[in-house]
Amino acid sequence: MASKTMKDLLIMELRDIYDAEKQGLRGMNKVARKVTNEKLKEALSNHKEETEQQVERLKQVFELLDQRPRGKHCDAMEGLVSEAQEILEEGLEPEVLDAAIIAAIQKIEHYEIASYGTVHAYAEAIGNQEVAKLLEQTLNEEKKTDELLNKIAVGEVNKKAMQAAA
Repeated sequence: MASKTMKDLLIMELRDIYDAEKQGLRGMNKVARKVTNEKLKEALSNHKEETEQQVERLKQVFELLDQRPRGKHCDAMEGLVSEAQEILEEGLEPEVLDAAIIAAIQKIEHYEIASYGTVHAYAEAIGNQEVAKLLEQTLNEEKKTDELLNKIAVGEVNKKAMQAAA
């Protein structure tokens, strides 16, 4: 779709993040199975459920914009998911692997934060407050997940990874 208006641009970006969320879910399932830290397991499990709700929220956004919910392949997410999966093949000690998985998931979260920040700004620019509110909710959830992962990494996982390496 050629972007002619801000609404067209919004829809284009929504299709990208819709595909990105679906790719992220598939990738997270594979990576999460290798996690050993209980707090991290719980955080990833909760985020998986949250992401499923975010996909449903995106469907709602598409409906509000009179669009059929469909994705446009997101090359960026494909790369991030691929990098996360490559970590699993590195032969890292379990505690070190947990730290590497957090870093990989945070890269994904940062991409999603940037994407949702963009579509939220576009929705506000076109004056669609209902869509903007839904996107802001997801943006805030992504930020909260990133903060939680950072807290788990700094407070526990990185320390255990250092001890394992000693």
